[in-house]
Amino acid sequence: MNRIKTLGALKKSGYTSKSVKEELRENLITKLKHKERIFEGILGFDDTVLPDIERAILSRHNILLLGLRGQAKTRIARLLVTLLDEYMPIIADNELNDDPLNPITRHGMDIVKELGDKTPVSWVHRDDRYVEKLATPDVSIADLIGDVDPIKAATLKLPYSDERVIHFGLVPRSHRSIFVINELPDLQPRIQVSLFNILQEGDLQIRGFKLRLPLDVQFIFTANPEDYTNRGSIITPLKDRIESQILTHYPTSIEISKEITGQEANLHEDQKSVVTILDMHRDLLEFVSFEARESEYVDEKSGVSARLSISALENLVSTAERRMIINGDKKTVTRVADFWGVVPAITGKVELVYEGEQEGPYNVAMHLLSGAIKEIFLETFSAPKELEKGVVDRDPYGAIKAWFADGNQVDLLNDDDEKTYKEKLSKVAGLSRLVSDKNIPDDQKYAYMELVLHGLSELEMVSKSFLNNTVSFTDPFKGMFDDLQNE
Repeated sequence: MNRIKTLGALKKSGYTSKSVKEELRENLITKLKHKERIFEGILGFDDTVLPDIERAILSRHNILLLGLRGQAKTRIARLLVTLLDEYMPIIADNELNDDPLNPITRHGMDIVKELGDKTPVSWVHRDDRYVEKLATPDVSIADLIGDVDPIKAATLKLPYSDERVIHFGLVPRSHRSIFVINELPDLQPRIQVSLFNILQEGDLQIRGFKLRLPLDVQFIFTANPEDYTNRGSIITPLKDRIESQILTHYPTSIEISKEITGQEANLHEDQKSVVTILDMHRDLLEFVSFEARESEYVDEKSGVSARLSISALENLVSTAERRMIINGDKKTVTRVADFWGVVPAITGKVELVYEGEQEGPYNVAMHLLSGAIKEIFLETFSAPKELEKGVVDRDPYGAIKAWFADGNQVDLLNDDDEKTYKEKLSKVAGLSRLVSDKNIPDDQKYAYMELVLHGLSELEMVSKSFLNNTVSFTDPFKGMFDDLQNE
């Protein structure tokens, strides 16, 4: 089909024009009938967001994707291109993608009238039928709709009253395409008003021209819920004209969140071959995001993007890789201590409320890590309440607590080599046995031994302190007695 070069040949081929919304609808129906996956790479929305989008397309609606940051709104919008026909015919050298069978511009009509079936036809690939604009307060009506171009008027020697002097904006140039406006509330209200006619009547007007172009555009808007942002809001008449408003959300489970992070993290091939990321550490990483979304220090209205986990995983692997390089090792496994390397990925991804600002970004990140460590620890090992209620026959931590009570101490350096790291953990009486009782695989044994120390510190059975790049575990009463002696 895309080899056709003239309007006459296009007519003979049996090609019929259809609107972009009809095109999306027909291709969606075909994919649904063949059980094809439509939104490749979008995870966690199969039972919620994606069915709503499919219903909106079947209804030929313009769509508003409403949700907090990092919820794949733009990714979904870009994937809608896959529902377009692979190629679309246009009148050659036409700035508005004029349909050869139904031109809407003065230029297109004149060419068809003059050349008839000899009108040259070119083809546009579906990837070129996607236009995206980030809404900012400085966006003007001329940017979106168009304006008079004095240079064009002078060059063509035309009066300003001639519609050929118009320089079209992004919306007309999206004719027969998908047009996306990201962060819609950031558009000034008077600019949002300019979209009214296009959404309702499907045409637009530029300055004082009588011209009205019956545009064919599939609009997709994205926004944070207007109650959640102080930057602006979607004016009610515009919101009323957008037929389908679809709410997005964050992953509802650790497993889905892990899958998203693993898919999106940009790890170097060398890192993948030398750094082993334990599944327990992947869980711990996701718990940090879940903790942040419920933290009293973090603004829940701002949200915690999925990019936190993605950046954190990249930092975690790089922290382990750096340690491996420093120690001259050829391979390594991630450790809980490596999570102190992900703090920069956390502090830049969370908006703090007043209490969080008082704590400071670093301390908030440490609070989130502590909460995540406690959660992951209690998923595998017994909680103190179980000991008190007699659920557990004996105190599984008795030997460990006794070892620390005897004045022993463990100092784990962030950059300890593999041998030193294992020797330090093996010194703690009862630690190895506790992990072995849980049938932990041998290659993960020391990682869980380290987790136990961090977990016990979160439950205040062991004292934990930080100094430079070292974390020290001691008896919880040692510091108390030291303070008394000093006094």
